[in-house]
Amino acid sequence: MNPVNRTMTNKQAATKVVHRLREEGYQALFAGGCVRDMLLGRQAKDYDVVTDARPKQVMDIFRRTLEIGAQFGVVVVMLKKHQVEVATFRTESGYADGRHPQEVHFSNAREDAARRDFTINGMFYDPVAEQVYDYVGGQTDLDRQVIRTIGEPHERFSEDFLRMLRAVRFATQLDFEIDPATWNAVRELAGNITRISGERIGMELEAMLISPNRARGARLLIENELADQIFPEIDPNELTAGIGVLEQLPNGAGYELTLAGLFSACKSAAVINSLAVIRPSNALIKHVQFLLDNRGVLLEDDMRLARLRLLLAEPYFDDLYEYQLAIQKAKGESVKPLETIRSRAQELKGTELTPDPLLDGHELMKLGVKPGPMVGEVAREMYLEQLDNRLRTRQKAEEWVRNRINSDKTG
Repeated sequence: MNPVNRTMTNKQAATKVVHRLREEGYQALFAGGCVRDMLLGRQAKDYDVVTDARPKQVMDIFRRTLEIGAQFGVVVVMLKKHQVEVATFRTESGYADGRHPQEVHFSNAREDAARRDFTINGMFYDPVAEQVYDYVGGQTDLDRQVIRTIGEPHERFSEDFLRMLRAVRFATQLDFEIDPATWNAVRELAGNITRISGERIGMELEAMLISPNRARGARLLIENELADQIFPEIDPNELTAGIGVLEQLPNGAGYELTLAGLFSACKSAAVINSLAVIRPSNALIKHVQFLLDNRGVLLEDDMRLARLRLLLAEPYFDDLYEYQLAIQKAKGESVKPLETIRSRAQELKGTELTPDPLLDGHELMKLGVKPGPMVGEVAREMYLEQLDNRLRTRQKAEEWVRNRINSDKTG
């Protein structure tokens, strides 16, 4: 008999929290994105709970909790490896910075729903009675496949300007339309997006670009002028050219590859400068710059073997191949050079792409290479010859170095 799998799911952990709060006489429901995803038949990642219990009461009920936002009515309940966010029903007001509320008042489910961003995210679900509580028309908008703010769009966005990007992100991920009034408010308020931290902008941008529907997300960002505000140095026409590349990238393409796809018609320096606004990691910048700087390189199907081996040794080679392939397809140009490169790469499979040099700098100087920059120059040339399989032994390498020194003297 197979052992019973006793691993608790996120949903089961959240349901357990709901049951425990109910036992203590409090109202407790699932809230937000998990309700939306359940109604759409999608797998929800996180299950958040809302309750009329105050933060102190939640912490008294559960043995292990984290006070990450108790001042805003939010407590994290820890159940084994799971963390369930539990929020007290609340209203908020006074968003002076376009992000954080100055006042929070505990309330009820209906008032709590009214403070949320979009109707499809404003529903609650009772996992015990299996009943949906919808005070904002979220089910109707799910059926209509529409992203619409709860209440007046300008007011909702002014509370948190990041919601403008979230509207585009949800439209991208769900392939929904954006309600006209909501869309117009985004365009009118787009200039305020730079009041939001770069990290949060970057997180929304990443969620859009790793979606299989990324090309539509990019198009929406350009049309509602958010892209122009986030990346003012980049010509919107150049970004529009990148949409075709995004359409050709594989569904599983990572963030770095899709960023390079979006900026495929732009100059590398302008892109790297523009990305500073989203506070990227050094690793992301290095990855994106490699792809941008090497556009067109893989079209050299007669590329020197040494150069091909060095490229293949790069951790981003596969992305570079997919990138160039997408560019060629978007332009309607031949992919035959890429196929040749891929075939040559397959022939090198299993070989050591970048072996240690046959001779080091000290050995080069013993052979007569002058100390200084010349050592590095000769070492690079010799190593390329080695990668071309023209030098296979130390003896051949030493012979090559002596000939190189003699040619300099006679030259």
